[in-house]
Amino acid sequence: MAADTSVEMFSKVLENQMLQTTKVVEEQLDAEIQKLDQMDEDELERLKERRLEALKKSQQQKQEWLSKGHGEYREIPSERDFFQEVKGSKNVVCHFYKDTTFRCLIIDKHLAALSKKHIETKFLKLNAEKSPFLCERLGIKVIPTLALVKDGKTQDFIVGFTDLGNTDDFTTETLEWRLGCSDIINYSGNLMDPPFQSQKKSGTIVTKLDKKTIRGKKYDSDSDDD
Repeated sequence: MAADTSVEMFSKVLENQMLQTTKVVEEQLDAEIQKLDQMDEDELERLKERRLEALKKSQQQKQEWLSKGHGEYREIPSERDFFQEVKGSKNVVCHFYKDTTFRCLIIDKHLAALSKKHIETKFLKLNAEKSPFLCERLGIKVIPTLALVKDGKTQDFIVGFTDLGNTDDFTTETLEWRLGCSDIINYSGNLMDPPFQSQKKSGTIVTKLDKKTIRGKKYDSDSDDD
């Protein structure tokens, strides 16, 4: 009986919340409609022109990104190519990998998906064994490592899977969230609410991002093993 009462109370609370939300949305729509009704033809034409101009600029930016190799996940052959690639784009994610490291294949799968979704960022991979100078310069000792480069400067690293729940079964959304924490992609989710869905389902213990701050500020990473 008590359980039924609790369920009924919860249902009423939920219903009230939904009604309040609907009311707020309706009020916002009414305000927008009223605003449009009060505009004259010249004002409506100017609004239309501004929106068309914004759409045009968005399409031009998209084409510029695609011309620079965005929108795909691809391998670069050498260290020299790395420096050229990061100079040409504001946001770059570079995966340092080895053929003998299985977890690099897991990273490949997720980055291939994210490269198509986030064309504002360039996604690359580079064989660590063919880039010893760059690995030494960046302090890369653990594979896989993702170097996150903004405006030509490496500002952050994702080392191993520590930040991704310490599991091979992390989701693409989890990696997307982690990249968003460093402001290397345009992340639309809630940075304070990491999507560790698969880890929770499998019972894996999720570690917090200790010593890190959100949106590209200073961050220290713990070392990991291959």
